[in-house]
Amino acid sequence: MTRLEQLKKMVELQPADAMLHYGIGLECVKLEQPDQAIPAFERAIALDGKFSAAYYHKARTEIGAGRHDAARTTLTAGVEAAKVVGDSHLQEKMSELLDALA
Repeated sequence: MTRLEQLKKMVELQPADAMLHYGIGLECVKLEQPDQAIPAFERAIALDGKFSAAYYHKARTEIGAGRHDAARTTLTAGVEAAKVVGDSHLQEKMSELLDALA
């Protein structure tokens, strides 16, 4: 069983676990499957709107897929989420990505 299959099986048992959805997103990025990664990150964000790392990786995946407008929207929301939780490192990284897309 692959890591992605294991994560999907775990999500079946714990569908409200944002970290598992985030893990699926990361695994899909690793497997170069952005069309599966983005919805996984979206689900993680829907479950935990303060999950700044999910915003960051979603935006990077969107950028890689050429979805720059979507990435701007994600990064704008992600910067705010990072501010709320006090994650200055990711706030700065997302701000830099946002500036690079301008």
